[in-house]
Amino acid sequence: MAKDYAAHLHASKSDATYTLGRTSHETNRLIEQSRIYGESTRRLCKRAGISKGMRVLEIGSGAGDVALMLAELVGPTGQIVGVDVNAEILDTARQRATDAGRQNVEFIASDARSLVFSEKFDAIAGRFVLMYMAEPREAFTKLITHLKPGGIAAFQEPEYTLYPAALHPDTPLINQLITWILNVFEHSNAHLNMGIGLYQAFVDAGLPPPAMHLESPIGAAKTWAGYRYMATIFQSLLPLLEKYELATAAQVDVDTLAARIRQEVITSKRPFFLPLHVTAYATLPT
Repeated sequence: MAKDYAAHLHASKSDATYTLGRTSHETNRLIEQSRIYGESTRRLCKRAGISKGMRVLEIGSGAGDVALMLAELVGPTGQIVGVDVNAEILDTARQRATDAGRQNVEFIASDARSLVFSEKFDAIAGRFVLMYMAEPREAFTKLITHLKPGGIAAFQEPEYTLYPAALHPDTPLINQLITWILNVFEHSNAHLNMGIGLYQAFVDAGLPPPAMHLESPIGAAKTWAGYRYMATIFQSLLPLLEKYELATAAQVDVDTLAARIRQEVITSKRPFFLPLHVTAYATLPT
């Protein structure tokens, strides 16, 4: 695949700390995350109109799950270029693309805001990435300069400001987990309202008001994967929880966390919400 880009490999010094870390465990968590959130991402991209033969730029590729899903949507005549600042995790993404037989995917280790491409893209997509950028609306405006006229922008971001709605007197453990999540993301300077903030990002960048959906994985079955996924979140969060003196490893007790959440759901008869997120898409004017 021809290399048609140039880049300066530096990130903004004032970007938020990537709250979930850069460990091998975090790579596994990202893969697990896609099992939980992947269907809503696929719905977003299909609703947005990403389809066969398109050339798509994907921001914040991580372990490659979104890029691989997009590669399926665009088919062998399309092309996916995935970008992430973490060069190491892209080794995993490349191997997974090879294992899946996806020859139409390329990954670039860079800050997407400083990349220059010789060709414009039919679409740009990102999942849970703008929330970590210092100036997400400014970043979004830069990113859509890579689109052709009539190109598609499709993004998915968490909306943590709504998460306290899940608090309830009968679920003290879940209440504590939500509080820890909100506190650690706030300490890291991540944008807790980036989901709803997608609307302003789109219109400030000159796009039409985006079509938007609010979603959350929610479950109460004994075998629901969300309990285990929350434990993986806290395994990644733990170093910062301790650094910011918000919680200790003993308080979190990652090894028993999934079982304790499940038991609280069963006892309280209240389903468990994972973090809410917003999907948004619009088309660049021609």
